[in-house]
Amino acid sequence: MSDKTTQDTNQLIQQLALSQAQQQAEDEIDLAELWRAIWAGKWLIIAMTSIFAVASVAYALSLPNIYKSEALLAPASQEEGGMGALASQFGGLASLAGVSLGGGGGIDKTTLALEIMKSRLFVANFIEQHQLLVPLMAAKGWNRSTNELIFDADVYDTANKKWTREVSAPFKPKPSGQEAYIEFEKIVSINRDDTSLMVSISVKHYSPKVAKQWVDRLVDAINLEMKTRDLTEAHKSIAYLEQQLGKTKLNELQNVLYQIIEEQTKTIMFAEVREQYAFKTIDPALAPELEYGPKRALISVSGGILGSMLAVIFVLIRFFSKKI
Repeated sequence: MSDKTTQDTNQLIQQLALSQAQQQAEDEIDLAELWRAIWAGKWLIIAMTSIFAVASVAYALSLPNIYKSEALLAPASQEEGGMGALASQFGGLASLAGVSLGGGGGIDKTTLALEIMKSRLFVANFIEQHQLLVPLMAAKGWNRSTNELIFDADVYDTANKKWTREVSAPFKPKPSGQEAYIEFEKIVSINRDDTSLMVSISVKHYSPKVAKQWVDRLVDAINLEMKTRDLTEAHKSIAYLEQQLGKTKLNELQNVLYQIIEEQTKTIMFAEVREQYAFKTIDPALAPELEYGPKRALISVSGGILGSMLAVIFVLIRFFSKKI
């Protein structure tokens, strides 16, 4: 009984080995057939690859140059230690007069400034104040010899200063603030290094002059915005504190209020005398001499590879369809 079982087992092993050998042979035959099919369609593959490569080169050369200007900024010291010390020392006493000195928590000024720069309201005001809607939404290139932007006539009529683009509802010929904000986000980059805390602001545009100009304006705009906010808050605080002084008779509380007024006055003086209020420029923006993009070599190579892949797929599909 055991001998018969052994023979059956050996036969089964031999059958499995034979089946695997046949499968390997079939796979080799299939690979050989695939290679012959590809070789038979080599001229088609070469032709399609060449067509795609030439078309990709032509497309890459037709794209306008993009220039990138960048500035490196350092967060300016806000010098708020005085208010922090007062909050820890006299916070409870000041609350008797209805004055809140804060607690030292919350978001820091640099993070607040960066979030403001990315906000829709700030971007909308920035675009409107500097009249950037036309160069943002209608420009399609830059003339190096005249140093002027080239505008798309299908979008904006420069002679009559009229928007001519054809859009469907709810859009209008003149781009909305939301459209401008989306386009602005594509060309403006604001990044903060978590290690060095340095901030970089970059703008990509057809014109190197425009790219540099917008970076400079963004830096000036956020410094002015943060300065205006602090000045407004300080003036309101002083006015409120002076009212509270007239309502209290406690000498200790009056001394606290006077110290708070002094700190707010320092804030006003600090804001008035420094132009770069929120950020100091470490490396200013320059009008770049070399283009940032497009990556024409990459586009051309990618087009050729895509053409060859499509040609091989087409040849293989044709080969298998004939076998069916």
